[in-house]
Order: sequence, then C-alpha cells, then structure tokens
Amino acid sequence: MKRASGILLPIASLPSRYGIGTFSRCAYDFVDFLERAGQRYWQILPLGPTGYGDSPYQSFSTFAGNPYFIDLDQLAEEGLLSEEECEAIDAQEDGQYIDYQKLYETRFDILRKAYERSSLAEKPEYQDFLEENKEWLEDYCLFMAVKDWFGGKSFAEWDEDIRLRRPEAVERFRELLAEEIDFYRFQQFYFQKQWYRLKKYANSHGVEIIGDIPIYVAFDSADTWSEPALFQFDENGTPSAISGCPPDGFSATGQVWGNPLYDWEYHEKTGYAWWIKRMRRCFRLYDIVRVDHFRGFDEYFSIPYGQDTAQGGHWAKGPGIALFHALQKELGETRIIAEDLGFLTDSVIRFVRDTGYPGMKVLEFAFDSREESNYLPHTYTQNCVAYTGTHDNQTVVGWFRSLPEEDYRMAVRYLDLKREDENEINWKMIRTVLASVADTAIIPIQDYLGLDDAARINTPSKLGGNWIWRMKKNALTEEMEKKIRELTELYGRC
Repeated sequence: MKRASGILLPIASLPSRYGIGTFSRCAYDFVDFLERAGQRYWQILPLGPTGYGDSPYQSFSTFAGNPYFIDLDQLAEEGLLSEEECEAIDAQEDGQYIDYQKLYETRFDILRKAYERSSLAEKPEYQDFLEENKEWLEDYCLFMAVKDWFGGKSFAEWDEDIRLRRPEAVERFRELLAEEIDFYRFQQFYFQKQWYRLKKYANSHGVEIIGDIPIYVAFDSADTWSEPALFQFDENGTPSAISGCPPDGFSATGQVWGNPLYDWEYHEKTGYAWWIKRMRRCFRLYDIVRVDHFRGFDEYFSIPYGQDTAQGGHWAKGPGIALFHALQKELGETRIIAEDLGFLTDSVIRFVRDTGYPGMKVLEFAFDSREESNYLPHTYTQNCVAYTGTHDNQTVVGWFRSLPEEDYRMAVRYLDLKREDENEINWKMIRTVLASVADTAIIPIQDYLGLDDAARINTPSKLGGNWIWRMKKNALTEEMEKKIRELTELYGRC
C-alpha cells in the first residue's frame, strides 16, 4: 500500500437531521473534508443491520445493510416522502448520542410510507438489484419477516417447522408474509443504491473506503438460520460450541462471545464457497476490508455450548492459508487488513506473515511498563496499519488521563512530552503515528477533535452505552482541515 493516511468515523456517528448518521449530505461533506485534508482513506465499521445491543458486530445478516443509514432526504427528493413527514419524526438533529429505541419506534414507519409509494417492481434497476443479490437477499428478507411475525424473538424460539426450514413451512410463510418480505427488499435496494452512490463519490474524490467485518456471524441471523451446515450445529439447529477467548490476566474466567463456530471441514469440502460469496460482497461494498479477530483463521477458541465461562474451552485449528488461497483463486488479489491485536503465538505470526496482509499497530497499547511492546513505533514495519486507537479503545485524551503512574512516565519519556504539552496529548500521539514507517495511518476522528471518553465508541464487555456517539454538526473546522493537511504533507502521506 502506498504511504497514506485516513480517518476512522462510523456512518452512525455522522451528524444528520434524523438521530443517526446516514448516507446524507453530511456524509458527502465529510468526503470533501477528507479530500481537502489530504486523506486517502475513510474507515468505517460494519454496515449490517443491528440487533440486541446495537452492535454492528452482531448483525442479523453479514450481507445486508442497515436500514437506519438510508437517507430520508433522498427519498423525499424522489417524491416518496414529504418534508412534513420527515420533520415529524422528531429525531434530535444535533444530539450527541443515538437513541436506538426511538429509531426502532419511528424509522420503519416512515420507511414503510416510502415503500408504499415506490412502485419499485416497474423499475429495471430494481430487477437488476434482485438478480444481483439473490444469493442472500431472499433468505434475509424472509428471515426478518418471520422474525417480525414472532414478535422479534430469536429464531431458536420459533415454531419448529419454520425454525428448521421445512419446505412446506418456508413456502407457507413466503405466501403469508409476501408484502412484509417485499418491504425488506425495498430497504435493501435503497440501502445499496444510496451507499453505492456515496462510495462512487468518495472514490471520484480520491478517497477509498476501508470496510470492516467480524470473523463470526451472530447466532440469531439469516446466515445461521438459512445455512446451518456452515456451522457447528446439531440436528436441532443448536450450537455444539461457541466462540470466546480463554482466561487471561484481564479475566480469570475468560470471555464467552456466544457466536456459533464454523464447521471448517464442511467449508473445505465446498471449496470455501460461502466465504468467497461473503468476500465478493464485501469488495463490492468497500475498497479495502479489515477482518476482525484474524487470528481465528489460524486457531480459534471453542467453548462448549451452554457454558457461562470460557474455562472449559480449548483451542482448535482453523482453515489457515488454504482459505485465502481459495479467495485469491476466485477473486484475484484482494486488499485486506488483518486485525491481529492482542497476544499472538508464533503460529499466528507466521500465518499473518504468509498471507502478506498488513496487520495493525495501536499506539495506546505501546506504553505498558510491565513488558516489552511491539506497538512502539520504532518496532513497526512498513507493511502495517498504525492507529492511535480503534473503536474499542478509549480516546487518546481519556486514555492519557487514566494511565497508571509507571505507564504515564514511560509515555512521557517516549513521546518527549513536556508538562505544558499534555493538554495537546492527542496531537503528540497523532504526530507519532503519522511519522512512523507504517504505510497506512488511521486516526479516529475523536482524537483529531481532542475529545474525552464521553466520545468513546465501544467499551468491550460493557452492557449498554456503546455505539451511540455522534459527531456534532460543525465540529470539523477549516483550521482543523488545514492542520491535518499540513501534518499529512509533512510526513509524506499526501
């Protein structure tokens, strides 16, 4: 990758008129800001429809898009909504946090009004969309319609015949819920139409999109319900094992994530067809794909289903390099970022190196006074992506304020930080990342803005209060744009 830099800002965190970031004028304005500031990349979080907990990493589908991101103003421009209807939803135009409950209660009602006026069946571009996405679209739309029929319950609680996808039940629900299924098709059509338009605009202005996908899918998803053979399920559709990580210094009992694990033997027999389908979709949506928990392709931690802790789990072998050879054969050379953070075994290090993909370096991880760190910039290689922090970290300002004394001293020494400089710790960290030899540097927008942990995106293992931060409408100033561009030029990233 050519030496360059970019900014991390989730779509949901964009300012907009309607309570959550969308593919609106504000998104196009952000692309313009990136271009003027000399940035080549816009990194986002997963775009899938979110469920319980509002996490983009626990989506109802790994292929579908989040209908909350559909821009209502564009629907109004097409005559599908009135300005009065848009204003009536009362969505806190410039609120700092997303109210997902209000979104759930209001957004689908107004989208349904647009759907009822759309006459999509008559449009050739809609028919092309249906054909292009038929591999996943019909199963997803049926899944969501049936989920609504059962009051939003997990498919594990549905009636047995439709839970196990018996053909007569599938056909019965297709007929019974035909209009609801069509409404979900409508949502996905406009999600894709508006996203492709935004991505095309970004690319035409020299900005590439770095997308993000979790390695696993959610248990309650169209993916698991429609293709159970892909996963370690028994004959009743119940997982035999689930994902997590083992006990360590941070958690004496480990972490239970709860995602179903892949049946890698089955995937190998199919030539990794589902993964090829998944990644083909990704590279239609994004220019570069960051794959979360990349080490799980080498080895993954398996926990018996029903366990409350990870103490009874064990490591098992993943598909390794064979999966990526299959992807390369079908898709050609692909641009992937391997999320390889945390403790890495020699086997994982060799695996990431053999793929050739750049790994990640997070500067906030560098100043642990208890041990040597390969997150210190003088240890970087060119083939990596350097960050001040990610969506899972504190903002730089929040991180610095909470450092233990010994780590604080180490950071002060390494960064050559004077007492009078501490109020600008974010810029000191940003400079250090941009000056590093890493080919790619990505800075979360909160760090450019100098915000504290009130602007943090996610705190892992914390229930509630995540994924809600929004950037204020006028946060990005000409002064900031100029300062970012000057630093970008200074360190050869323009």
